[in-house]
Amino acid sequence: MSVGIIDYGMGNLKSIYKAMEYLGYRVKIIETPDALLNVDRIILPGVGAFPRAMENLAAGGFINEMKLAIDQGKPFLGICLGMQLLFEKGYEDREVAGLGILQGEVKRLDTKLKIPHMGWNRLCMRGRTHPLFARISSAPYMYFVHSFALSQLTDDVIGYTVYGKELGVAVARNNVFGVQFHPEKSGEEGLRILRNFGEMV
Repeated sequence: MSVGIIDYGMGNLKSIYKAMEYLGYRVKIIETPDALLNVDRIILPGVGAFPRAMENLAAGGFINEMKLAIDQGKPFLGICLGMQLLFEKGYEDREVAGLGILQGEVKRLDTKLKIPHMGWNRLCMRGRTHPLFARISSAPYMYFVHSFALSQLTDDVIGYTVYGKELGVAVARNNVFGVQFHPEKSGEEGLRILRNFGEMV
């Protein structure tokens, strides 16, 4: 089973690469859109600003090919900023259209607590436990670093954390998944989530 990690110039790919390799997958760094055809699973990572990320994806020609891969049923996982990009709009610096794969908007955290939300926090399940969370504890700690988040708990939210208020930090719709936290930096429980993604049919 092969996993492709999209390299669009936003974030360090090494930790995700090492985590998936440790789990036994053949891992490829995807530098051109056509390479998406040659992998079984796709991960969109991301660290940085929403507008620049969308600009880089467009400049690299990735957007149409990612959507085509999703339409073909390939499991697709967005991590941190990569999850945020799945939604319709982001409001970092200015209003920018996202990929529009999932409904929702990404806005700055509305809290009196310290921003960014950084460090370990509990991941709470929403509703029936999703297969992405198979064989992990009921409220594991995950590692977060973010100043923006999904603005509402949409129907696609399968997991949330509490930071001033409930924040949707894990989403799923069909073969598309997203997590706001960094599973590759979240110990054994995080690795289990990555393995569960790898095992998705």
